[in-house]
Amino acid sequence: MISKYDIFYLNPRYILFIHLVVNDMIQVMLSLILFVMSANLHKISFSICCIIILITLFATENTPLNVACMAIECYIAVCLPLRHSRICTIMKTLMLIGLIWVTSMTVVLPDLFVTLVTEPLDFFHSQFVCNRVNAFPNTILDQKRYIIHSVFLVIIWFPIFYTYFRILFTARAASKDSKKARNTIILHGFQVLLCMTTYVGPQLLVVVQRWFLLNYFDSMFAYYIIVHVLPRSITPIIYGVRDETFRKYLRRNIMCECSFTKITR
Repeated sequence: MISKYDIFYLNPRYILFIHLVVNDMIQVMLSLILFVMSANLHKISFSICCIIILITLFATENTPLNVACMAIECYIAVCLPLRHSRICTIMKTLMLIGLIWVTSMTVVLPDLFVTLVTEPLDFFHSQFVCNRVNAFPNTILDQKRYIIHSVFLVIIWFPIFYTYFRILFTARAASKDSKKARNTIILHGFQVLLCMTTYVGPQLLVVVQRWFLLNYFDSMFAYYIIVHVLPRSITPIIYGVRDETFRKYLRRNIMCECSFTKITR
C-alpha cells in the first residue's frame, strides 16, 4: 500500500515509521529463527550464527533509537510547527536513519572484535546452539553491554519524557480534545516503555525465570514475547492505524482491493 502514495516518501514522520516497521520485521523474523533453533537445540557453525546474531542485534538496538527520533520529530511538529519544514527535511531524516545504524553497529561490533581476539581458533570452526551468549562468550562483554545499555537508557529516556510531556501540554492548550491527546501520549509512553526492555533484558530475564522456575523454555518464551514481539506488534497500531492520514490511505486501499475483487468475480 505504502508504495502507491508519494506522501509516505515525502514526510519525515512516515519515513521513520517505514524504517521502524521494516527494521522490526527483520528483527522479529531473525529472533524467531534463533528462538526455534535454540528450543530444538539445533547447532550451526559460528560463521552462520554470527551473521544472524549481528543482524538481529543491529535491528534490536535500532528500535529504541528510532522511537526516540520519532518522538523528537513529533515534538518539533507540535511545539515548533513553523520550524518543522526547515529542521525535518528528507535528507536530514535519511542521515538520521544512517546515524541510527552506525550507532547500533558501534554498540554491537565490539562483541565480534573481542571474540575474534580472545577465542581460540577451534572455536570458530565449532558448532553450537546459536544465541548471543554462545556466539560471544567473553564475560567482559556482559559488563560492556550493561554499561552501554545503562547509558543509553538514561540518554534516550530523558528526551522522550521531555518531548512527550511538552507535546501533551501543547496539545491540551491548543485543542479542546485534550482527552484524545492524553490517550495518545499514554499509548506512545507504553510502547516506549516496552521498547526500553531492550536495555534491561538481563535483569528482566532473571525476573521471568523466577516466575517459571520449573520450565526453562517457558521462561525463555515469555521473555521472547515481552522483549521482542510485544513492543514491535503494537508499533503499527500506535504509529500507523491511529494516524489519520495513514488510516485514510489504508481505508482507500482496502476499498480499492475490495472493488477489484468484486469486478474480477
